[in-house]
Amino acid sequence: MDLTDTEGLIALLAGVLIATGVVGVMLPVLPGLLLTWSGVLLWALLGGGSAGVRWLVLVIATLIAGAGMVIKFLWPGKRLKSTGVPTSALMAGGVLGLIGFFVVPVVGLVLGFLLGIWLVELNRVGHERAWPSTRAAFAAVGLSLLVEFAAALGIAVAWVFGLIIA
Repeated sequence: MDLTDTEGLIALLAGVLIATGVVGVMLPVLPGLLLTWSGVLLWALLGGGSAGVRWLVLVIATLIAGAGMVIKFLWPGKRLKSTGVPTSALMAGGVLGLIGFFVVPVVGLVLGFLLGIWLVELNRVGHERAWPSTRAAFAAVGLSLLVEFAAALGIAVAWVFGLIIA
């Protein structure tokens, strides 16, 4: 790829956005799926090669991103409801996770989330049953991350194929 031409620079910038988005799924600071999709959008609007292929890849990326966002919230939420973890525990986990993120960057988010859920569950169901509820909530959040990561990877793979074909 000749980096002196505009099409090459657009492809490179799109690739950096997509790679940053895939990594960003695991970092709570970056909107991973949005960055990944944005890279494909940039390439579809300004990239080189066949416009039909670029737009088809954008449509595929949009469908993958949309499905990923919906599944990311529905599937783990359904699992949490089946375990009986109340919304108040998740809210407390979210608040303490946010506080923890600023106190202990990145790791504090997870620690605060777990602590918040555990404290609410400790108060609600007692010491013996608090940890299983906390573990179930943590597993649901992990599932949500995996769904979003799979969607970001799917978008990246679609873009690479489109880059090759276009």
